Amino acid sequence: MAYASEVMNRATVSVLHHIGYLVEDVSATADTFCDLWGYQLESEVIEDTVQTARVLFLRQPGSSSWIELISPFGKKSKLTHALKKGVTLHHLCYEVSDVESSCRRLRESGLFMLEPPGPGAAYPGRKIAWFMDEKGGLIELLESGGDSLTLL
Repeated sequence: MAYASEVMNRATVSVLHHIGYLVEDVSATADTFCDLWGYQLESEVIEDTVQTARVLFLRQPGSSSWIELISPFGKKSKLTHALKKGVTLHHLCYEVSDVESSCRRLRESGLFMLEPPGPGAAYPGRKIAWFMDEKGGLIELLESGGDSLTLL
């Protein structure tokens, strides 16, 4: 089985879109990242009821990708257990020109699909899909689009 980054290099056009970072409080952590590392807010806090998460995007001036701060949303959030275990680096997200083709390539390469392409709350009109690689790493695929959080 290949790592997701190796497979994506052979997939449709793709770029690293963001790194998902799991935290207790997205707003407080955003303040710290802005003060210490020069990040700038790139979105409002987005409440995603499907992913049971609150998210907030930050980017350093001149950077080509974002950091997505993620915190559990609701008492039954899928993220609560991971946060209690001390997980902070949550996932890598690749923006792809063709999400269906990219999903096929990842499945053919042995990655496990956790969620097929579906709507993403942070990206209106765009699809996201979730995979896990052989080491348990989470990979999000994001369909390219024309909003402010796009690279392709």
